[in-house]
Amino acid sequence: MDLKQQIEELLPQVQKPARYVGNEWNVIKKDHRRVAARAVLAFPDLYEVGMSNLGMQILYESVNRYDELLLERTFAPAADMESLMRRYKVPLFSLESFRPVKKFDLLGFSLQYELTFTNVLNMLDLAGIPLDAARREKQPLVIGGGPAAFNPEPLAPFFDLFLLGDGEEALPEILFRWSTLSRGGAGREEILRGLAALPGVYVPSLYRPVSSGGAFRGLEPLHPSAPKEIDKSVVTDLNRVPYPTRPVVPYTEVVHDRAMLELFRGCARGCRFCQAGIIYRPVRRRQPGKLAALAREIVESTGYDELSLASLSSADYPRLDHLIKQLQKELPGENIKFTLPSLRADSFSVKLSALVQQGRHGSLTFAPEVATDRLRKIISKDISEKDLFEAFEEAVAMGRQKFKLYFMIGLPGEREEDVLAIVELCSRIAATFRARLRGRFRLSVSVSTFVPKAHTPFQWEPLLKLEEVRRRQELLDRGFKKLRGVSLRWHDAESSFIEAVLARGDRELAPVLERAWRKGCRFDSWSDSFSPPRWREAFREEGRDPEDYAYRRFSYSDPLPWGHLSSGVGRQLLTREHRRAMEIVAEDYEEGEGEKSDVSPDI
Repeated sequence: MDLKQQIEELLPQVQKPARYVGNEWNVIKKDHRRVAARAVLAFPDLYEVGMSNLGMQILYESVNRYDELLLERTFAPAADMESLMRRYKVPLFSLESFRPVKKFDLLGFSLQYELTFTNVLNMLDLAGIPLDAARREKQPLVIGGGPAAFNPEPLAPFFDLFLLGDGEEALPEILFRWSTLSRGGAGREEILRGLAALPGVYVPSLYRPVSSGGAFRGLEPLHPSAPKEIDKSVVTDLNRVPYPTRPVVPYTEVVHDRAMLELFRGCARGCRFCQAGIIYRPVRRRQPGKLAALAREIVESTGYDELSLASLSSADYPRLDHLIKQLQKELPGENIKFTLPSLRADSFSVKLSALVQQGRHGSLTFAPEVATDRLRKIISKDISEKDLFEAFEEAVAMGRQKFKLYFMIGLPGEREEDVLAIVELCSRIAATFRARLRGRFRLSVSVSTFVPKAHTPFQWEPLLKLEEVRRRQELLDRGFKKLRGVSLRWHDAESSFIEAVLARGDRELAPVLERAWRKGCRFDSWSDSFSPPRWREAFREEGRDPEDYAYRRFSYSDPLPWGHLSSGVGRQLLTREHRRAMEIVAEDYEEGEGEKSDVSPDI
């Protein structure tokens, strides 16, 4: 019985077999014998999450456009499928050819989020690939890319290389270079040294961690081919690189079940807490004519009736209202609905939403992040309370009744009054508009915990201590219980704690990560799967204190675990922005305004 038959016999026993059958609309299948390099792209989460990721579709198109290259897909199997795969010894497989992943030349992981790291190890194990990169010989090269690759050190011993930055041009170049080197008889180490010369490529085995007194002191290059600093790969002109106009269309419902059109990449807003705003710089826009042509091709090749105009801050695209009208004019017979996944809290964005909604009145989402002017200055969020109320005014006048607001707690310089201000702001919003809508007003509020991330102005700051996060969540809970028509939910504090540990970690965390996985940690980003006790046991058994990572405040002179990787934004600029934020914190304290902040301005 071949592997495909084995898999087909398992499908009636799992909850969602469509995750594993492949053969979707627009899928690309190639003859493995006729290509120079074969790669499989792995998303360490469920199929319906991975198939909603635009980056995965972009890479699929960018590699497969070359006749000499092949790129297939694989996803993390759900618990029911994993159990059957292990019982019947079915290896992790690709959806296009149903070949074992270990039979490919390169296995690439999309690293979107630190809490998927245990899934990465689980997928390697299911594939029959040794976890330790140093023990691999004839197995595929394992490469990681995506936002979490900008501090991949907790994963470093498990990977052969990482790709920082844009992959449209870099990934095909890696595959072509691999093909040339392997055909020339190069061994694994020689291939890795050859790949290390490419832009954006980081090979962990070419570096050795240096410590003193048990403290991390940096990474030391072990070979002349290892640069002291790795610059990210950057696509300078989005108009000339391939874009997926024939994206793979799933047969089952996925998280974002619509076509996506990337307007631009990067963000010029400069919020000090936001990693995406740093690592996706510089801002690069597609031309309106190019976008219109792409939109037509996407609609014609997919059958989607909804097109998401995607970017970090879509409303910042110049004359976006004119672009939307142009797209509506050029696709009139298709009855296409447009969506804007990211809106600023201002009246212009509300008008844009009305333009794309065309009479449909779903919920409207804004992310003010904080509720006081003082914190807005600290985090450099250029949205005022006046802007927010004007946005609500505009939306209610247009017939909107349901709203969502996203806030954050635990930011540097935050005080109790800033937390209570979230309740007070939402109370005023509800009181202002509930009467106008005769009780039909609904407001959903979601509160996450700030997690300091690499390459941001707040990378030196610690996570707010767990007990204090919970206390502030309780403050919110008590306050919101008094508000009619307003619901509150918050992100799990333990989950944010582990995320912070991994986001700020070094290679010493690799054994902890492996032990957590062996204890059964899987799908840590899913609340019903996340197990804090298992993580705590893993840290204890490996003799590591997670608080040393989550709560440490770095000084400017401290070596950072990610200091050898460049986001394209210099340390000097990040330091300057951090100092500016801390100056605001210090001014407040010196003026005696309320309680002392948890932030020390003297770094």
